[in-house]
Amino acid sequence: MGLMLAFFQRARTVPSDHPAFAGLPIRHILLRDACTKAAVHLRGDFSAGRMPLVCIPGYQRNMSDFVTFADSFRLLGRGDWPMLLLDLPGRGRADDRPQIRDYGSLADAADLADILAALGISKAMLFGQGYGGQVAMALATAHPLLVGGTILLDSGPVTDSRGIVRLRNNLAHVASLRGKTAAAGFRRMLGGDHPGLADPVLDTLALRTHYFDRKGRPQKLFDSRLIDLLKDFSFDDILVAQWPLYDALKYAPLLLLRTQLTDQLRRETFEEMVRRRPDAKAFTIAGQGSPALLDQSPEIEAIAEFVFVLSAKTRKAA
Repeated sequence: MGLMLAFFQRARTVPSDHPAFAGLPIRHILLRDACTKAAVHLRGDFSAGRMPLVCIPGYQRNMSDFVTFADSFRLLGRGDWPMLLLDLPGRGRADDRPQIRDYGSLADAADLADILAALGISKAMLFGQGYGGQVAMALATAHPLLVGGTILLDSGPVTDSRGIVRLRNNLAHVASLRGKTAAAGFRRMLGGDHPGLADPVLDTLALRTHYFDRKGRPQKLFDSRLIDLLKDFSFDDILVAQWPLYDALKYAPLLLLRTQLTDQLRRETFEEMVRRRPDAKAFTIAGQGSPALLDQSPEIEAIAEFVFVLSAKTRKAA
């Protein structure tokens, strides 16, 4: 059965010289269905007994969203800190899932548990952005002993339906564009989340989720069926918050981050998350939306302090 599913999987081409993946060599890890592979990028020293930091990207996104952060984090005096950057199935350089029904945060959390086991990681700090934070919460629910600490960025127990609809509509729009109009479309789409950024920077951000073929057409770096799963959402949908998922994080330290302009996590939801976890540190990234650029000192230093202090406490307790 596994071989049959693999045969019918649709291949997704990723150019070998795609600039967003420069400096991000990967290894593939076969997942539990025995035909789908995730992609991971490892950096740092995994033999030093420190909890690795596992970076989980957003819904249709990939590990390139964390490369700027990873490079800056390395310069904070502990350049060999173990880090794992991840492409979940259907994203980046991972395989697409055989069937659309196989996509979801529970399946991704189960795969993440298998990835950690394959790499010999018994406990990790999870850094989830957007949908990646929901995967982290699902993992904590199913495997609480794997989670030594969690960082949530623009992520909570419910996603803002406005962000879902805007993502779907924006991606449908840019898919219809060609050449210079496609580049301009990406700039308009990304400029709303990152006002004031120069066009070359916005062009670089666009290449994190797409590449341009020889005819100037944008090609997705993710499975199109992920967007098909969003077709029934409307702007005025009121989604039910899954607070038990969030409460599953209570057994380990927590850092809560939100970008000022995000449409993925409502401010009132973020404030309720802070209220429910008074021990958690909270931080707002000014002037940005989703995905966060993770290129400014305040947020990088806040994350580094969380990681280093938590690790020191854990090693002292051991």
